[in-house]
Amino acid sequence: MSIIEIKNVNFSYERDLILEDINLSVEEKDFLAIIGPNGGGKSTLLKLILGMIKPNKGDISLFGKKISQSLSHIGYVPQNTNVNTNFPIKVIEVVMMGHVGDKPPLIGYKKEEIACAMHALGRVAMEKFANTKIGDLSGGQRQRVMIARALCAHPKILLLDEPTSNIDVKGQKQIYELLRELNKSITVVVVSHDISIIIEYAKKVAHVNKTLSFHNMPQNKERKFFTKEEHFCEVELLQMLGKTC
Repeated sequence: MSIIEIKNVNFSYERDLILEDINLSVEEKDFLAIIGPNGGGKSTLLKLILGMIKPNKGDISLFGKKISQSLSHIGYVPQNTNVNTNFPIKVIEVVMMGHVGDKPPLIGYKKEEIACAMHALGRVAMEKFANTKIGDLSGGQRQRVMIARALCAHPKILLLDEPTSNIDVKGQKQIYELLRELNKSITVVVVSHDISIIIEYAKKVAHVNKTLSFHNMPQNKERKFFTKEEHFCEVELLQMLGKTC
């Protein structure tokens, strides 16, 4: 069963056509990388899946239902997670913001909710930093905290927009190793420019540049691709250069 189903979707900002005839199915425990050039529509596609914007044409469903009925199953890590590093907030308090509910954050959390936040920090190997100020962490550590915040909602799908931007190469690999581990129980969808890294971890790739071209990533060393003759993207380039192994 497809847990994200996109059919014949078009999206325009005023008269500018951003996405055209987009079709995509994401299944349970997929690790999907969405790649493509700047301005090609990657982040727009993510916003459509989140219901932040609506398509001009076509349909999007989550778990066979309308997006509005299924948002509680999604954990989202936005591209800009740079919090005010001068604000005196602790890591545990940031993670607690991920709890779904209508009460103000940081006020009146139950013991089980605090335990849930600590468990989420444990999943991203950040529990020992629970009482550290968020501003005292490195960029990679802060990104792990933001992933823990998303995990507090007990999502079935984790959506991440450029999760390794402004993080060094070592930190990037750590984030993707973490996502690989989380993918054992959660569907992961990542928008990324980190082609040489994401190819190692993705099970499927969607190249978006107004239209969408889909690639199944063979889970072996050869990784041969079968695509439309008129389509050429970074996936084929990396294959030619022998960098997918």
